[in-house]
Amino acid sequence: MARGFEASTLAEILPQQRHSSCLFWELRRLKCMNKKMRVVQVSRAGGPLELVERDIPEPERGWVRVKVEACGVCHSDSLVKEGLWPGIQYPRVPGHEIIGVVDALGEAVKPWQTGQRVGVGWHAGNCGYCDHCRRGEFFACTVNLLTTGISFDGGYADYMLAPAQALASVPGELSAIESAPLMCAGLTTFNALRNSGARGGDVVAVLGIGGLGHLGVQFARRMGFNTVAIARGKDKEAFAKKLGAHHYIDSQASDPAAELNKLGGARVVIATVTNAEAMTAVLGGLAPNGLLMVIGAAGPISVDPILLITGSRSVKGWYSGTSIDSQDTLEFSASSDVHSMNEIFPLEKAAEAYDRMMSGKARFRVVLNVAGK
Repeated sequence: MARGFEASTLAEILPQQRHSSCLFWELRRLKCMNKKMRVVQVSRAGGPLELVERDIPEPERGWVRVKVEACGVCHSDSLVKEGLWPGIQYPRVPGHEIIGVVDALGEAVKPWQTGQRVGVGWHAGNCGYCDHCRRGEFFACTVNLLTTGISFDGGYADYMLAPAQALASVPGELSAIESAPLMCAGLTTFNALRNSGARGGDVVAVLGIGGLGHLGVQFARRMGFNTVAIARGKDKEAFAKKLGAHHYIDSQASDPAAELNKLGGARVVIATVTNAEAMTAVLGGLAPNGLLMVIGAAGPISVDPILLITGSRSVKGWYSGTSIDSQDTLEFSASSDVHSMNEIFPLEKAAEAYDRMMSGKARFRVVLNVAGK
């Protein structure tokens, strides 16, 4: 008998279980009570990432506990680290690229089950009844917009709690490590492309082939677009072609707008870089009715209104997506052989992993292997 379990407790549980797997997870839940877990938290704005112990929490109604297997380290985690998000409460555990297993259920949680593999991304919930939610603009919820790792503790931990609304199912063929970056970097690029209005055969350019861009090139190629990769330096061409780009433009050696126009102009340019000047440089390469879709955070972009007016061109930003969008991203990645290239760190080296990500030198995403598998 498991240590600390009373015979009467087991006697109460056993008749209620229909399947041995249910019993396993109920025993696991009881075993977790009063046990400790590791978390990496930020105690104050601008403070360090600290590895501490906490009690393993219990989920409330509508929430689940997830045993974290892997968590991506994203640039948006700096909003927590540096206190850039208005109203954030400390201490706070960052992390919104989470893959794990449902470990315990709060009341009224459907249809998730203990033992099920799930992902938790940036968008964790919305009210469902404000005017924006009623129009399907969930990202603009004005009543109860929840963001993982900001509104509540995220995935730099052995366990985390999440609203059931935030969960995405994870395909069996994807490992936790390779899935984690798809919950934000992958989701954002995939969702932006499929909502860009581009159709199969259209010229679609990906500006930058870093953490977001190396996924964007893969997605664009597998969606059937005439894919163009734009980056600085001739040395990146072979890699861009390996990712699936049909064409490569070295923005240091030539005018990217002129090169795009040689291809007939881009129906869409997905801007993954954090350089506003690089975004400005491609605007002239948009085809009539072309769209510059911005998903990389940068400074103010200089836009020539004549380019917009004469070609009916536009500039638009794109928010990541909801849990079902995350699930679609994972399923598409599994079926289309899209892979994130990752540098892997253990949880206890989260501070080092964060610094590596912020340096811009990681190739290409940074992932915490929380479970140590």
